[in-house]
Formats: sequence, structure tokens, C-alpha cells
Amino acid sequence: MTVLLIERDGPLTRLALNRPEKANALDAALVDALLGAATTAAHDGTRLLVIEGHGRNLSAGFDFSGYEQASAGDLLLRFVRIEQLLQTIYHAPYATLAFAHGHNFGAGVDLYAACAHRVAAPDTTFRMPGLRFGVQLGTRRLAQRVGHEAARSLLAESRTLCEDEALQLRLVQRVGSQDDRASVVREALERAVALSSDAAARLNAATTHDTRAADMADLVVSLSTPGLIDRISHYRAKG
Repeated sequence: MTVLLIERDGPLTRLALNRPEKANALDAALVDALLGAATTAAHDGTRLLVIEGHGRNLSAGFDFSGYEQASAGDLLLRFVRIEQLLQTIYHAPYATLAFAHGHNFGAGVDLYAACAHRVAAPDTTFRMPGLRFGVQLGTRRLAQRVGHEAARSLLAESRTLCEDEALQLRLVQRVGSQDDRASVVREALERAVALSSDAAARLNAATTHDTRAADMADLVVSLSTPGLIDRISHYRAKG
């Protein structure tokens, strides 16, 4: 099965996470495919990149399958690749739009938050439990979206957000059914092409706070603390 479906239509590129049997959890293959597609989009005339998920949600986050047999170094590399993906999307020279539905967790929520425009279906939920096992991913980007106090509360408590609260916090900008997606994409594409590609890229760069080096450093330090696999096991055992 192709883990990422890519559809290109002129200035529009659509990426559909396609691991529905795994709730679109981010394994190494899916992350590499997303990173490759997002990188290519910066040079192929894409003006709007849309990210969505097939199946019951956008993404369940990091795929923990087989983590007990992996080395700490292997896990570190996988998380670093996710951070590279998130940075590529957050700082993209083109417009980005994400659709969320179902129950979304961890790095899947970070993927959603990295996009400039964010739509959620009714009954969508979000939870970011990474700090419960000591992994710091995307904290500053989340704070840019929802504010520093809200981000601190959400990450410290690891509580589940429904789409109404996520809308109030501006993690979600708009609630709409999956039937609304075509019109949402059309409107977003019209906005994306209103400026030249160069003007849009300059605007994105000038209005996006660049914390890439600090974000990566924080992630690596959190992953390098001894006992990563034990921390993950403890977290998963508690549910």
C-alpha cells in the first residue's frame, strides 16, 4: 500500500495520509514521504499544499510499533525526521492547509498545527501527550498558534481538546464537515494565488517566527536523556 497519496493539479498539491489500518500513525516511511513531498512542493510551482488523512482520523501521531526492539538512537532519528518535516511545512514558501477529523494525537497534532490554515470536522479531538514520556516536540510552534499560557497548560496537563475549545484557542480556525472540503480548498487556493509566488514566500518568511534551531535542540536534548524506551513503556502502560 502507498502510505502517502499525492495528487497534483496545477498550483494545488494534495497529500493524503494513507495508513488507515494504523490510524495514519507516522512511521518512518510515511514521514519520509511527507518530507519529500513538502520539499518538492517548494520548487514545482505548488501554491497550496493540502494535508488530510484517509480513514478515521488525520493522524494518531508517532508510530510506536516495535519501539521496544529499537535502539534509542533509532528512535531519536525518527523523531528528528518528524521535526524536520514540521519545520519544512511551518516555514514553507507556499500556503498550507490541513483538515483534521477523528481522534488525533501527538506528532499528528503537531503536523496539523504546523499548517497555516486549519479546518476540523465536528467531533474532532486533539491530544499532545509527548511530555508525559519526556519528548519535547513542537512546543514553540504550538505557542505561536494558541498563545504561551494556553500551550503551557495543554502540554503540562496532556488533556484532550474537542473542536470547540480548539476553535476558541485558534488551533482550529474553522469547523466544517468533510463535504465542505472542496469549497474550503477552492477558497484557500484563490487566496494563495492572489500574490506572486515570490511575494507570498517573502510574506511567509517575514511573518513566521524562526525557532528552528532551538526547536531541534530541545527535541534532541529531551530524547537524549537516558531511559527513553523505559519512559515510553511507562507512558503506554498507564494509557
